[in-house]
Amino acid sequence: MTEQAVPAPATSPAPQGSDTRFSTSETATASASADGLQTLVASIRSWGAELGFDAVRIADVDLSHAEAGLLAWIAAGHHGDMDYMANHGTRRARPAELVPGTVRAIVARMPYLPATVPEGLDTRWRAHELARLDDPATAVISVYARGRDYHKVLRSRLQQLATRIEQELGAFGYRVFTDSAPVMEVALATQGGLGWRGKHTLLLDREGGSMFFLGEILVDIPLPADPPETPHCGQCTRCIDICPTQAIVAPYRIDARRCISYLTIEHKGAIPDELRAPMGNRVYGCDDCQLACPWNKFAHRATLPDFDVRNGFDAPDMVALFLWTEAEFNQRLEGSPIRRIGHERWLRNLAVGLGNSLRAASSGGDDALAARIRAALRARQHEASELVREHVDWALAQDVAAPSSAS
Repeated sequence: MTEQAVPAPATSPAPQGSDTRFSTSETATASASADGLQTLVASIRSWGAELGFDAVRIADVDLSHAEAGLLAWIAAGHHGDMDYMANHGTRRARPAELVPGTVRAIVARMPYLPATVPEGLDTRWRAHELARLDDPATAVISVYARGRDYHKVLRSRLQQLATRIEQELGAFGYRVFTDSAPVMEVALATQGGLGWRGKHTLLLDREGGSMFFLGEILVDIPLPADPPETPHCGQCTRCIDICPTQAIVAPYRIDARRCISYLTIEHKGAIPDELRAPMGNRVYGCDDCQLACPWNKFAHRATLPDFDVRNGFDAPDMVALFLWTEAEFNQRLEGSPIRRIGHERWLRNLAVGLGNSLRAASSGGDDALAARIRAALRARQHEASELVREHVDWALAQDVAAPSSAS
């Protein structure tokens, strides 16, 4: 996720929870020769692999080339109501100002495709995921959110990597980040050669696609930096063409206000009426641009069990999810990134999905499913939350078989 399709999805705008030990480590670095630092980098890559990262690189922290684009994106209002994106301004592109003493970033990625897949779907998983968008009984939850909260997983693993470096080198200055502070993670990862920024703004790699999380350790050690990767999107526009809400307004530019990931995760208010129908049954996040990308035929399976599917989220019944009480929501989603949006927005998202499913079911003659959806929606017509009530009323109004049912 990170600052990809939606910058910093469902995260804190401030560096809360990041692990810090930053004071210039003159003793540790003064005695490190060029050969010694190169050897250290090789060890860092090896330790990273042992911790579940499928690639670790060293990035120079000069992101001045990305600063103008960031400011233009914010000036255009494409960050929506993610005020924290504007609050930190140019510090996002200046890691050495964010954490004084920083000279390099250790950038790492961790794949999140579940390790276990149904028989026969290992190479057909993208087609399988796209097909689920046509099943009105099923809620579609972004693949990355079906398991454990990645913030906790990556932060812990990066901290272990930093500790291992300290054991080898001695005390040094560092700060661990996993989508938890104003860091341009994709720009840093690109700088360090983990991949290139695709036209959908996600990081892409020829050998790993884009189905991975990013994390970094800002350090005060002058490690030898890796060269940036060159782009390999060519003339392909599949990610742009498939976007259900046309949120990719130009190659390499997302209007978050139209992005389903933003609308279902970051946005706190009502979902714009004109974007509700295009959301279909996507109730948390959206993977369409990644599913359309040819490079994701090379996406890696997770090496950690943390990203295995929980709560049956690979094919959950939408009505059943909508009937969860707030207590059930909090209990079932403990340790999940979805819990961050809260029960109210969960119901808002599901109401939109159910409205779209009700339209499909009632117009397609699936009377049994339409009846289940109507009953579930009517059960929440008098919710205390005005936000939920508004979306429930809209959903009932999608019933083409009984247009007066919302009254």
